[in-house]
Amino acid sequence: MIRPMQVSDVPRVAEIHVFGWRMAYRGIVSDQHLFNNRLVSKSIEKFTQIINNSDTQNEMWGNNYVYDDGIVKAFLTIGPCRDEDKQDSYELGGLYVDPCFKGQGIGRMLAHHCEKIAKQKGFTEICIWTFEKNTQARAFYENLGYVHDGVTQIVQPFDAVGVRYVKIPK
Repeated sequence: MIRPMQVSDVPRVAEIHVFGWRMAYRGIVSDQHLFNNRLVSKSIEKFTQIINNSDTQNEMWGNNYVYDDGIVKAFLTIGPCRDEDKQDSYELGGLYVDPCFKGQGIGRMLAHHCEKIAKQKGFTEICIWTFEKNTQARAFYENLGYVHDGVTQIVQPFDAVGVRYVKIPK
């Protein structure tokens, strides 16, 4: 079941967030960052602040959902697109499935949930950013119908290339 993230979910979401980063971005982001800066304790602080700050300035970080079938296995962060040239678009800002539960269709369900909410809010396009070298994520999004729109940027502080994907949900 997909539901809004609650404070009680935060420790589990923090585990998924940190472990997901380490598994997906090793070789793209420095080990220094992944193992010395990406810490569960910091992630717990971040998500607790997001959930407790109901008047958040950035709606992106206030729209968090979890996939919970008795175990929180994944989470999703969505909201209006942060890109200047895509002010009328919605953004899938983060989709992390615990690597132990990948391949079960959970990521696909969460991506479709984003599309459903975007349509309900009147958005006609969804944007996603991922690292250029994250071939697994790129294949996943392409399989869902997202296309690279040719826009790239250097993602700091990682000094890695990010690529933007877009989709017009049906």
